[in-house]
Amino acid sequence: MSDASNPLSVLERDATAQAELVRNGELTAAELVDLSIAQIEKLDPRVNAVIHQHFERAREEARGALPDGPFRGVPILLKDLGCGHAQGDPIHWGTRFLRDAKHRANSTSYLVEKLRAAGFVVVGRSNVPELGIWLTTEPEAYGATCNPWDLARSCGGSSGGAAAAVAARMVPLAHASDGGGSIRNPASQTGLVGLKPSRGRVSIGPEWGESWAGMIAEFAVTRSVRDTAALLDVLAGPMPGDPFLVQRPSRPYRIEAKAPPEPLRIGLLSRAHNLPVHPECLAALRATARKLEELGHTVVEEHPSALTDGSIDSFAVQVIGAAQALAIEQFEAAIGRKIGPADVDADNWTIIEMGRSVTAAQYIGAVEAMHHYARRIGAWWEDFDLLLTPTLPEPSPPLGELVARPGKPLEGFLRSAQLTTFLVPFNATGQPAISLPTHESAEGLPIGVQVVAAMGREDLLIRVAAQLETAMPWAGRRPSLLA
Repeated sequence: MSDASNPLSVLERDATAQAELVRNGELTAAELVDLSIAQIEKLDPRVNAVIHQHFERAREEARGALPDGPFRGVPILLKDLGCGHAQGDPIHWGTRFLRDAKHRANSTSYLVEKLRAAGFVVVGRSNVPELGIWLTTEPEAYGATCNPWDLARSCGGSSGGAAAAVAARMVPLAHASDGGGSIRNPASQTGLVGLKPSRGRVSIGPEWGESWAGMIAEFAVTRSVRDTAALLDVLAGPMPGDPFLVQRPSRPYRIEAKAPPEPLRIGLLSRAHNLPVHPECLAALRATARKLEELGHTVVEEHPSALTDGSIDSFAVQVIGAAQALAIEQFEAAIGRKIGPADVDADNWTIIEMGRSVTAAQYIGAVEAMHHYARRIGAWWEDFDLLLTPTLPEPSPPLGELVARPGKPLEGFLRSAQLTTFLVPFNATGQPAISLPTHESAEGLPIGVQVVAAMGREDLLIRVAAQLETAMPWAGRRPSLLA
């Protein structure tokens, strides 16, 4: 089996390469799944990324007749909220009340069906913050997930468990979702590639048509651009009844990953309206901008004015609060009892109560304001191809900094919201955005930069991301946990 018999050699490979090992007969699907499970058992006691283990079922599936898809035999984790639901499996949204009720999903999402059809084997479910609204993964129900680059630091949220597991080589990629940067910020903090697709690119049905008024997108975190492209080929495409349709790609995304882009006009946003940007994040931005210029692109300090006027704050909290209030009603129906302030952290309860006070007219007004905001920003792309920004304004914060604190209502939530300054706008507009791990800080922490395209232009993002991956390679960087 050549070097495929070396566990570390296998686990360091991306999902595309792991699938090739199985396809070529160098490794069986069962052997590959066993390696993934062994890595989880070895490292997860220190990381706490995997909260539900489906090991025996995964082994049984891997020994059986898997679909002959592009990722046959490749292990994957599902996120413990959103579209990571498969009928009969536990799904707890980071909460104690669903955990204690032993809640299980009563349907399977289209996303999970497509992952299975592609040949993936689900080995478990990843940790998430309570109800998914934090930029750190530290739920009371399951405890904190640690960053494999520095176990004392956050790995981000809400896809923090997914990102930590991929960074620690437990799986080569993992399901993730993004309602306010929840794919991109964990990717930045753990040295991964994190694409938030265009609204409507990946169906969130059949359970939902839209979530958070269309702000939430489902996809994954990966270690390579080619995995991002190939997985998008698997998951993209409308399903019956989807409320949003986005233009179809002219060719497979995996082809785009091999196609260099033409010279592009790229804007640059280096300041936030609500806090200073850390020097390391600015260094990552400037270095990436210089590299893009060396590659033949034009980079100018221009950006949509709406990104720095704070206008998004007027509607985002109303939309999110109302959505959380609805979620609690749905969870009450699912578990057959009322949910109260003792069941969730103090900040979440405050947001739920705020959401309950939002009237129908206020909610519709907030959605209309979001659409107006999207038109203001979208018009800028008539003159530019891409926008380059920091992913986050700061490196990964220490664990405990962003959580709810007694006597300090909403401090943790508002701090999380501050850090999404470059992220949430593109949940509101629905545009595709990708975080790329182009930089490493003096402390050895990954620092990501974000590239944003016009609606429906994932093809352009993937071409530029692949170009930067070659020019500023990150594949050789490994977290300290693996040293």
